[in-house]
Amino acid sequence: MSCFFCGSSSQISKALKRINSKARRPPSVSPLLPRRQSQLDDKESNTAERANKDSGPTIKQEIFTFQELADATENFSQECLIDVGSFGNVYTGKLGETEEIVAVEKLDSNGSRGHREYLSQVLMLSLLNHPNLIKLIGYCAEGDERLLVREYLPLGSLDQHLHDRSSKHKPLDWYTRMKIALGTARGLEYIHHTAVPSVIYRNLKPSNILLDNEFNAKLSDFGLSKLGPSDDKTHVSAKVMGTFGYIAPEYEKNGLLTVKADVYSFGVVLLELITGRRAVDITRQANEQHLVSWAHRILKEPKKFQELADPLLEGNFPAKGLNEALAVAAMCLQKEQTARPMMSDVVTAIMYLTSDNLNDNTASPPYEHCVKPNNMMMDTNEFDHGNSVDVLPSTKSLKTE
Repeated sequence: MSCFFCGSSSQISKALKRINSKARRPPSVSPLLPRRQSQLDDKESNTAERANKDSGPTIKQEIFTFQELADATENFSQECLIDVGSFGNVYTGKLGETEEIVAVEKLDSNGSRGHREYLSQVLMLSLLNHPNLIKLIGYCAEGDERLLVREYLPLGSLDQHLHDRSSKHKPLDWYTRMKIALGTARGLEYIHHTAVPSVIYRNLKPSNILLDNEFNAKLSDFGLSKLGPSDDKTHVSAKVMGTFGYIAPEYEKNGLLTVKADVYSFGVVLLELITGRRAVDITRQANEQHLVSWAHRILKEPKKFQELADPLLEGNFPAKGLNEALAVAAMCLQKEQTARPMMSDVVTAIMYLTSDNLNDNTASPPYEHCVKPNNMMMDTNEFDHGNSVDVLPSTKSLKTE
C-alpha cells in the first residue's frame, strides 16, 4: 500500500480536494484561507487590506503526464536546463498546443529532497496565491517521477544577480535592490499575516527568490515550509532545516520555530542586497566569512557604514537610504525573536526605502523614530559560528510581538 507522501497524481488530487473543500468553510476551521477583515486585530488590518488587493482565489492545478513534460523539455535536454537546485534540475519547456513557456522542476530521486517536500510544494502553492509567490501551473506524480510545472521567470534568481560574477547580468542598482527586498517582504507578509494558519517559509535565501522581467521578487521552493502555531501555542517544534547562515538562533539551538525565524532570514538577505556578499563565503579571510558577524563589527563604528555598501554600486546610493536599510536589517537580526519586527512593519519600512522621500532631507520614515545604525548599541559577544548577532538599538521603533 503506497504511503500518502509518495502517492500518485490521483492521491495528490484527492488531498487538494479535501483541503479545498475545507477552504470553503468559515475561516476558523479553514487552512490557508485569507482572513476576513473583521477577524483581524487592529495592527493587522492594514496588512490584510494590502494583501487582499494583491491576492486572488485558489487556482486549480493541472495534472500533466510524464510524457507531456518530456516532450515540452525536449526529453529534459541539456539545452533546456536552466538551473540545478536542491529539489532537482529545472528546465524550460513549451506546453503542447498553447506553447506557453514554463519552468519544469524534476525531483532528483537520489537527492536530499524527497517526496514529502514535493507534496508540501504542491499543496502550499495550490492554496497560496499572491503576486510575490511563484505561480504553480501543475504537477506530475507518475510512477516514481515527481515534477512541478511553474511559471517561467526569465531573469532567474537573486543569487545569480548578486553572486554569479560569470553571469550575463549587470550589477543591480540600489533602487532595484530595494524593490526586490520589498517584493520579498510582501511575500513573507502574506504567508505570515494573511494565510490562516500562518505559514513559516523556513528557507529564505537569494536562490529561492526569483525575478520577473520587472525585477519583481517571487518566493519559490515551499518544500520546507510549515504551518505556523495554532490556538494558543506560541511556536511549533520542528527539526532544524534550512541553509547555514540564514537560520535564526532560537530555531537552530532549540528547534523552536515561529514566523520570526523568517524575519531573521530576511535580515540576512537584506544584508546581502546591501553588501553584495554571501551569507557565508569560505573563500574570504576567516574574520569575513560570516556576513552577519562581519557587518556586526563594522556597525559599531558609524563612520564606517559606507564600507558595507556593495563596491559594485560605485557609490550610487543615498547615504540616508543605506542607513535606513541597515537599521531595518539590524532590527530583523535581533537575537531575541520577540524583539524582531513583524513583516507587515518591515514592508512599511522598505516601502519608504523605495520612495522618493530619501531625496528629501526633511522627510521622515513612516514608522516612529526610525532606528539609526549610529544609535545602536551592539553586544560584543558573537555566536561561535557567526550565524547570528545580538543587536540592541537604543529605541524600538518597529512593532514586535
